[in-house]
Amino acid sequence: MMPGEVGLFIAFTAGILSFLSPCVLPLVPSYLSFATGMSLEDLEGGLERGRALTQALLFTLGFSIIFILLGASASFIGRFFIYYDDWLARIGGIVIILLGLHLLGAFQIRALLGEKRLHLSDRPIGYLGAVGVGMAFGAGWTPCVGPVLGAIMTYAAVQDTFWAGVSLLTVYSAGLAIPFIISAVALDRFLGAFSHFRRFLPAVQIASGAILIILGLLLVTGTFTWLTEFLIRFTPEFLLERI
Repeated sequence: MMPGEVGLFIAFTAGILSFLSPCVLPLVPSYLSFATGMSLEDLEGGLERGRALTQALLFTLGFSIIFILLGASASFIGRFFIYYDDWLARIGGIVIILLGLHLLGAFQIRALLGEKRLHLSDRPIGYLGAVGVGMAFGAGWTPCVGPVLGAIMTYAAVQDTFWAGVSLLTVYSAGLAIPFIISAVALDRFLGAFSHFRRFLPAVQIASGAILIILGLLLVTGTFTWLTEFLIRFTPEFLLERI
């Protein structure tokens, strides 16, 4: 597994952790109901699964656009400091460690405590409405998603190429979008699973913080390649032959 592939794996995992965060997971049914314009009863009953899937895809497209644009901005800014990439990586690592400590509750970053989501009073109309709601969600800066997203953006800023940073946020968006889409077409099963998973939400936040701290330490110490060497042990032989 190459360093770039490790970064994409981390970004995808971060997207899933964002979905599982205490600020997103409990609100998934409400987001889906608002984005699709369907009642929770209809979604849970499996009525109009095709419509629910289409609206969910457009909703996730909306927030993916915002996240990818953020990744492009971070990469573009990072290109101005290409001659100071070692220092940029170290500073970025420190920022990521601070975000991880925030998630662990060691201290609070006040800027990450207040929501900045757009609150819409009316349900979306048509396909563009679903995309708009997704973009409004993506523009939000919730206490749970903010640190993880900020860490991925910081990591994107220290990438070697502009497109590497964009790819990170694209994969992050996929990690967040796929569970949303699955939930939209199987809300009844999602609600059943959530009732059992609810008690693990604090543990997910702690795990997210720990992962960010480890990533930050690897960047600060310049030993990110160690993670590549560690993960390659678990890569199947047939995949190694194709890399």
